[in-house]
Amino acid sequence: MNIQKLKVEVEGNVQGVGFRPFVYRLAKSLNLKGFVRNTTKGVLIEVEGERKNLESFLKKLKEQKPPLASYHFLHFYFLDPEGFEKFEILKSDEKGEMASSVLPDIATCYDCLREIFEKKDRRYLYAFTNCTNCGPRFSIIEKVPYDRKNTTMKIFKMCKDCEKEYKNPEDRRFHAQPNACPLCGPEVYLRDENKNIIAKGFNAIQKSAEFIKKGHIIALKGLGGYQLLCNALDDNAVKSLRKRKKREEKPFALMFPDIESLKEYVYVDQISEIILKSPASPILLLKKKNKKVSHYVAPMNPFLGVMIPYTPLHHILMMELKTPVVCTSGNITDEPIAFEDETAFRKLKDIADYFLTHTRPIKRYVDDSVVRVVLGKEYIIRRARGYAPSALIFKEKLPPILALGAHLKNTIAISKGKKIFVSQHIGDLEKEESYKGFIKTIEDFKKLFEFEPEYIAHDAHPEYLSTKHAKQMDKPLIPVYHHHAHIVSCMIDNEIDEKVLGISWDGTGYGKDGKIWGGEFLMCDYKEFERAGTFREFRLIGGDMAIKEPRRSAMGILYEIFGEKAFKMDLEPVKSLNEKESRNFKIMFKKNINAFWTTSSGRLFDGVSSIIGIKQKISYEGQAAMLLEWIADEKIDEFYDFEIKEKDGVLIFDWEQMIKEIIEDLKKGVKKEIISSKFHNTLVEVIYRIVKKIKIKKIFLSGGVFQNRILTEKTYKKLSKEFNVYTHQRIPPNDNGISPGQIIIGAKNIK
Repeated sequence: MNIQKLKVEVEGNVQGVGFRPFVYRLAKSLNLKGFVRNTTKGVLIEVEGERKNLESFLKKLKEQKPPLASYHFLHFYFLDPEGFEKFEILKSDEKGEMASSVLPDIATCYDCLREIFEKKDRRYLYAFTNCTNCGPRFSIIEKVPYDRKNTTMKIFKMCKDCEKEYKNPEDRRFHAQPNACPLCGPEVYLRDENKNIIAKGFNAIQKSAEFIKKGHIIALKGLGGYQLLCNALDDNAVKSLRKRKKREEKPFALMFPDIESLKEYVYVDQISEIILKSPASPILLLKKKNKKVSHYVAPMNPFLGVMIPYTPLHHILMMELKTPVVCTSGNITDEPIAFEDETAFRKLKDIADYFLTHTRPIKRYVDDSVVRVVLGKEYIIRRARGYAPSALIFKEKLPPILALGAHLKNTIAISKGKKIFVSQHIGDLEKEESYKGFIKTIEDFKKLFEFEPEYIAHDAHPEYLSTKHAKQMDKPLIPVYHHHAHIVSCMIDNEIDEKVLGISWDGTGYGKDGKIWGGEFLMCDYKEFERAGTFREFRLIGGDMAIKEPRRSAMGILYEIFGEKAFKMDLEPVKSLNEKESRNFKIMFKKNINAFWTTSSGRLFDGVSSIIGIKQKISYEGQAAMLLEWIADEKIDEFYDFEIKEKDGVLIFDWEQMIKEIIEDLKKGVKKEIISSKFHNTLVEVIYRIVKKIKIKKIFLSGGVFQNRILTEKTYKKLSKEFNVYTHQRIPPNDNGISPGQIIIGAKNIK
């Protein structure tokens, strides 16, 4: 019997409304053991039992709550069981820290949705309907405390009816800071690219729907910034959006009118439905069905990134459209999402035909969060709207530390008391606009949380912009190694504090020897780590250029095995080189010019993808590795041969024999799908054999490579028969999740 513990944290109107007795009855009916208790934040629930009963508990917790109960924030994650003997209502915990006054932006609640579509209601079809239980929070707050005068809503004076609701403790709009109605609140406008008003109010939304149906692109001012919308069933519209946005092949997210229409296009299980309908309402990656949207939405991709409307404006527009739309960030590719009106019109005028905008200012940009389901659990890929800046709670008080995060997929984090506040997704710091956003977010968090750091934790890479910025801050600095931060983030996520084996696999990270690491087995705790295992090295020609050209990784791998003979092989990466490139590559290898040694597992994925002819150059980060994952057949169990060697006490995965056998399979005409499957299985076997040699019980999987569902789930299945295996849930496994790990490592290394 597979017994797990489910931990649920709830904030909202959940005290004094019969919520704990409801949880007690629900848990007893499902034969679950554990407890429920009030805290200074809201309610904490811990229940143990069979997985199917825990999933049922979650579903009923949301759908059958007491009439007066409502959720501002609900998050759940799975942990090791403790062995509870019964279910009980515990005495309230009055010692914890009070709930943060900065909550994430929350999807429209059922009650507000009912009012929006009730013809007799005074908020009928009003695009800014909200209450205490839903609506904007993080995107509009300017400073604490969270009062209307400290939000961007201060420019709107409430009418008598709204003010009456706001002041009535019996009303669900009591102290709802963004409270508004058509008489006193923000207005919607449809404008052309020159800012001329075409329509107002509901008429503006209707006309936007008409334009989308005709193939036009609309820039919509959403909750945390502008989004670009077009008809997802119209090939020409989607192609046009790709061309204008300069986004060649990277998948677009889709918004559907409701959960039922979404189910026609993708497979939705119980956990997926809970996530889609949650207050966070993220983009969720789900497998496609036969019913198709435009091929250009997600080329060569068996998954769609889908969501349902999460603001009144989205709900009303989608009601008019009754068809799925592309709903992607309002930006030029790789830049932050535009959130200020002037910036949006300047940046998006060559992309959007029309602008569906409004008069409520956005204080800070907050992009959509991205989630997938791995091992039956929520697995956050990009942490932003709906999740940020909700706190992670640590077991002990932390010194005031500012963590500057990673170079790519950056987030920052701060520690205050026992809480770690992680920022929304900022982006890649190599982009000028993202770096400006990084600086602005640091200042924003200092002001918003009334925080002044005493220490700065930063990536150990000396050339990163974040490291250079840290050196300008006149505070004690704590350099943190990239792969250690990955593992510690995963440990925090699973509430484990002891010596563990962390498997940290990604594309790029600075190592203790100054080289590019990325295929690491680390013996570590919160304070320090030792390298227990790694990949055999190969060289990357051109350094970062290898990220964009998988053929460079392939040539590094082939040259390491075959030397100059590699340039005469009948393989796709070799054939992709022109005469000049081939000559230059040989010189760079021979003289070791701009050729960087790496143990990167991410670049090994790229290299194999290139060798078997999937992709030589990519149009977005990780594309070659993703394509390799998507073609794999999970039913195949075969794997390639390989060696585990040892050097200076470090185990080394030597991939040479695996590569040779892949080349032999190509010569025999073996299908790419089978080669990909065997490659994935080989990596699972590598992990298993190295873990067996190291002999430690608790294994943590982290780093961007473990976004790969097949690798993660097969590794978990293989190892969990003999070991305790942990993966990410609330904190992303990729570089988006580095900053919380930096906080804890920093705290443990203060001298």
